[in-house]
Amino acid sequence: MDKFLIIAGPCAIESEELLLKVGEKLKEIQEKFKDIEVIFKSSFDKANRSSIHSFRGHGLEYGLRALRRVKEEFGLKITTDIHESWQAEPVAEVADIIQIPAFLCRQTDLLLAAAKTGRAVNVKKGQFLAPWDTKNIVEKLKFGGAKEIYLTERGTSFGYNNLVVDFRSLPIMRKYAKVIYDATHSVQLPGGLGEKSGGMREFAFPLMRAAVAVGCDGVFMETHPEPEKALSDSATQLPLDKVEGMIEAILELRRVARKYYEWGEPLPSRETP
Repeated sequence: MDKFLIIAGPCAIESEELLLKVGEKLKEIQEKFKDIEVIFKSSFDKANRSSIHSFRGHGLEYGLRALRRVKEEFGLKITTDIHESWQAEPVAEVADIIQIPAFLCRQTDLLLAAAKTGRAVNVKKGQFLAPWDTKNIVEKLKFGGAKEIYLTERGTSFGYNNLVVDFRSLPIMRKYAKVIYDATHSVQLPGGLGEKSGGMREFAFPLMRAAVAVGCDGVFMETHPEPEKALSDSATQLPLDKVEGMIEAILELRRVARKYYEWGEPLPSRETP
């Protein structure tokens, strides 16, 4: 059985100290649960913040140095996102998985640059895409030479400043690539607070459980020791001291639910809406 992926870490690289504190806890979790693989995630640049005044990060050089330190001290695999094609090559020197942000998920040059590195690529499904549209994303990555591909569900726009998760998307996208469920961005309220995004953190764990029951290859969750003080996505990041219990619960659920993932009629092929 493939190990269940847990992609976790603070939204933005606020400091090396923060990354090391979170990394230490995630390393403990990795050692406790043998049927998971923890991928440490944090962003060196939050390029799509709501406001020009919002914290973006400390840049590529500082960010990669901090992520490399986490990798060396705790032995965790690393993922971070890129926003421009030229960033793919230097990021690939540190990251094991290159993440493509949702708003950029169809940018062909960005996808090809990520694929060219030979690293695994995880694409966040855009809030504006139908799940079957991700087939084209996967084809672009395969054309570029990518061998290990993940698609991440992070909610679909539902009116203004709101997202909903259509759990039909998980088995549909899983026909094309391995699927990750993003528990924290899916409960975001994009731009909901005017100059920053809001969110409904209280729904992250219930929806995480639902995704595991439906069937996915991993979950993505941003976590922070003090979420309310986080410089990015403070409304949705999960408290670091709660993460271990959440993982224990979803692993127990997965052991039961995975018996039924392939039950029933096969999913119909659906190429167009």
